Amino acid sequence: MQIIKTSIQDVILIEPQVFGDERGYFFESFRADVLKSAGIELGFIQDNQSKSKKGILRGLHFQAPPFDQGKLVRVITGAVLDVALDIRRGSASYGQHVSAILSEKNKHMMWVPPGFAHGFLTLEEDTVFNYKCTQYYNREAESAIFWNSDSLNIDWGVDEPMLSEKDQNATRFEDFTSPFT
Repeated sequence: MQIIKTSIQDVILIEPQVFGDERGYFFESFRADVLKSAGIELGFIQDNQSKSKKGILRGLHFQAPPFDQGKLVRVITGAVLDVALDIRRGSASYGQHVSAILSEKNKHMMWVPPGFAHGFLTLEEDTVFNYKCTQYYNREAESAIFWNSDSLNIDWGVDEPMLSEKDQNATRFEDFTSPFT
């Protein structure tokens, strides 16, 4: 596995070593010692999986402390534009984001630490997305930032993605008060 630093400290991309031949492929999708060498030594306690049609945007979601989640995310089938937004008020990168294409083909993963809002746009039909989480889901702690808030300047590559009602009614970043210090 190769650890790739991003423009925001603490968010990393992980590129696994894939062994393939005419039969198919094999790769390690999780390895604690490699993540530990990158400074990620957290226990994962819940796995989530979603399946979405092309053009679905999920996010930008987070859970407030003390239920904040770190997420190791990857695509099993299909492809997404994956986005991690820094919402830690004391951070030098507050309000900035990292984005990457995660796909079945490239098998890249992204580590989204606690204190970040996370979202993705599906780029292919029947995209299956997997999350390894460091905290259990807590409905009362869940919140969302509007995907297309003007000040974020996230280039999603679409003007009108399909959104859930929750994501349509999310708080604009300009009106957002972060619970993270």
